[in-house]
Amino acid sequence: MPIIQIKFSSASADRHLPARIAEEAVRITTDVLRKNPQLTAVTVEQVPADRWFVGGASLAEQRKSSFFLDIKVVDGTNTKDEKAAYVAAVFAAMGDLIGELHPESYVYVHDVRAEAYGFGGLTQEHRYIAGRLPQAA
Repeated sequence: MPIIQIKFSSASADRHLPARIAEEAVRITTDVLRKNPQLTAVTVEQVPADRWFVGGASLAEQRKSSFFLDIKVVDGTNTKDEKAAYVAAVFAAMGDLIGELHPESYVYVHDVRAEAYGFGGLTQEHRYIAGRLPQAA
């Protein structure tokens, strides 16, 4: 049930690019972090290259693309190795999708407590406990 937020900047005029980015983010999240794609939500926002700055210069001036992917997952559900593989896979995929990346492009995996995170009005901790209790007769 991760929520993924992606901001990107690219010179690409492909109007389908946000959907392609979202699809690839879900695929990688499913394959690497073992998350259910039916419970994965994604927002994608494009930022003009003249409004994204790294080291004081805009991406437009540097003729580079960049992105920031922020994902929240329940603490303890992924290993350090899985998260490292995820960061690498996202970076490679985004380079393929949006063009030559500025090295200052980011992936941030938040490990959040199950009792402080949820969807549909229930925390993940509640779902875990409810799933462990014997079913009422």
